[in-house]
Amino acid sequence: MYFTSEQRLDDGVLEREFTLGEIPGILWTPASTSASAPAPLILLSPPPLGLRKAYPRLVARARHAAADGFATATIELPGSGDRPRLPAAEQARADLRRAVAAGEPVSDEIIDALVLPLVEKSVPEWQAALDALLSLPGIGGPVGYSGGVISIGTRLAVVEPRISAAVLFAGSFVPRAVFEEARQVTIPLHVLLQWDDEGNDRQAALDLFDAFGSKEKTLHANMGGHTGVPQFAGDAAAQFFARHLK
Repeated sequence: MYFTSEQRLDDGVLEREFTLGEIPGILWTPASTSASAPAPLILLSPPPLGLRKAYPRLVARARHAAADGFATATIELPGSGDRPRLPAAEQARADLRRAVAAGEPVSDEIIDALVLPLVEKSVPEWQAALDALLSLPGIGGPVGYSGGVISIGTRLAVVEPRISAAVLFAGSFVPRAVFEEARQVTIPLHVLLQWDDEGNDRQAALDLFDAFGSKEKTLHANMGGHTGVPQFAGDAAAQFFARHLK
């Protein structure tokens, strides 16, 4: 991990941009973090828009988390931002647009081709980032995961034992294989669902929630579109992490 820049935000939060190999990322740490009192860590998974476009939403979540004593970090997803595109996913995205424009149902084959390459590539990258982040002074466990794509969070919850709790955003297509993986998830979950999300298959989101094997799982559904998550829903997610990561 190589830090490329740092700045102190006006609330004292330290923001440091880094690269992990060729993967860009950002780390935010509370003003009071020290090696003797390490902060728990939350991984903030961005939407597949690129970190630059998603930055205002990410930094707002990071500052909120820092006020509760958490460090947060994000990395650029494969195929997003300035990273090389994933050819199979690009073709699937074009097929998705054609199906939607024609008023046709989106097939399982399109969903698999769109999401599974992203999951296969991004999960090992998140694990490598976690290795590097937990080696830094002032950062320690336990670790939480927050965000979408929900299939990435599901896979990480299955394969990464260092993640103790997760807040998942139900707002993306879910491959068939992920429903089977969801049955293996056992960590506490807090799932956010925007009821009127124009890009979300609501029934698939409900079916996925039902499939999760966690004994503690909460579905927090609110009216509104994809970007309309109300502040009180974010506050509930913060309280969830405060219960499980401190």
